[in-house]
Amino acid sequence: MIKKLLSKQETKHQLKSSHEYSQASFTWVISLTLTVILLLNSFDFTGGTIKPWVFAAFAAYALFTIIQIIITLLIRRDFQSQGEIRRSTRILGYIQLLSIVTGNLFTVTFGFNLIKKQKPPEYTIAVYMLLTQLFVIAVSALNLFKPYVSNTFLPAMAVLLIIAVIQLIALILVARYVTTNSVPPRMAWLAFPVILTAVTGNIFALVLGINLLAKIRKNGNPAMTRWGDVWVKLTANSTAMSGLFFVIFLFCLSVSSLFTFDYSIAIDNNYSAILQPPSLVYPFGTDNFGRDLFSRIVFGARISLIVGFASTAIPVVIGGVLGAISGYYGRHTDNIIMRLLDVLYAIPGILLAIAIIAAFGANTVNLILALSVGAIPTYARTMRANVLLVSTFEYVDAARAFGSSNFSIIFKHIVPNSLAPMIVKSTLTIGAAVISTSSLSYLGLGVEPHIPEWGNILKIGSTYLETHSYLAIYPGLAIIGLVLSFNFLGDGLRDALDPKLD
Repeated sequence: MIKKLLSKQETKHQLKSSHEYSQASFTWVISLTLTVILLLNSFDFTGGTIKPWVFAAFAAYALFTIIQIIITLLIRRDFQSQGEIRRSTRILGYIQLLSIVTGNLFTVTFGFNLIKKQKPPEYTIAVYMLLTQLFVIAVSALNLFKPYVSNTFLPAMAVLLIIAVIQLIALILVARYVTTNSVPPRMAWLAFPVILTAVTGNIFALVLGINLLAKIRKNGNPAMTRWGDVWVKLTANSTAMSGLFFVIFLFCLSVSSLFTFDYSIAIDNNYSAILQPPSLVYPFGTDNFGRDLFSRIVFGARISLIVGFASTAIPVVIGGVLGAISGYYGRHTDNIIMRLLDVLYAIPGILLAIAIIAAFGANTVNLILALSVGAIPTYARTMRANVLLVSTFEYVDAARAFGSSNFSIIFKHIVPNSLAPMIVKSTLTIGAAVISTSSLSYLGLGVEPHIPEWGNILKIGSTYLETHSYLAIYPGLAIIGLVLSFNFLGDGLRDALDPKLD
């Protein structure tokens, strides 16, 4: 009886600690939710008809969701009977790879993770690198159905396809030769071409190349670096990697859209195509001026990312410097800096932003400055608290004993060891910056009205909620998706950078 109870507890512990089982459970829940959404959208309740393309997507999602549930049950059975996943169960992961035709990121990534037993972080990064490239190609290929495309469309698509082939080869080689602790030195010739493919905005390619070179430099040394340790933890977190994928996908799409999308379709009025419903020609429909909503959302991602990152980077730098100086010198310097920042902190951020824009005018630069100023005190407080803690460590005293200058001690020894909380905080607050950008644009106080930005698009769509709701739904989903992605990524970074979880 006691042995049976211990065996049950051991099985439960194995299931909880198994990355494959956790991801399998997460995947079938998400996939089932998407399947139900597609089912509800496949019926036109007003006309009593079925939308054939949406229903076909529902059927495909339902098929792979059923397979996913079966695989999850098989994994549970394998742990209960053998304590590990059988080879026959892992082979089913190849079936889930076919779900890439449906665009179901969750089942595809699960399939890649299931087919390989030992997964170094480079393998996971390579998988997301290839998926990002394929998704960008698929989205860009929708322009083939439009009346006309940009002059650079065909050569740009050819380059994207060549890069996808290079990244596929990289994935195969990484899966075959890279282990958790070492990389063959000959893989250096692969790292440099992979890094070059990051020119499309695919940051996964850059990270993969850097990781390969870092491991080659270690020459098989099993000691884990801080950079490597972070990626080991981050790649094991499915929600964090999903969030990172969506952010990098939008960034990569924003870079590629310079050559694969025609900007005139997003800004020029087309009175012969006013308020068209979603179709292959116009995947998200058209607005009240006949502008393609799909193209406008793609170009709007560029604005949201630029404003989000810039309005976060500026207060990180300024607030970080002020907080570091305040925390290191203390006393009168600390009182002067922090009391001035307290005055700024007392003003509501959104109210301060509105006041700055009202005074200097509504444009992208003023919007970035308006959002940046209000965030400086929070970053200064965070950095000050970290500096006060790090300043008490022995290596700081040793630097003073060796005669290092205050500037060297602050920015060479203290600040680099105080950045982890700042990185996590900045990741979490980029989402808030995206919401603020869209909110101010919605009110007419952000980006110029003629520029395709998600807040501007949502403002137009809000007037057609009853008749053409898709005009507000799609930009709203884009905002929600980007903000959630940054939040998921921030939570993952917090766990990866927290030494208490080691």
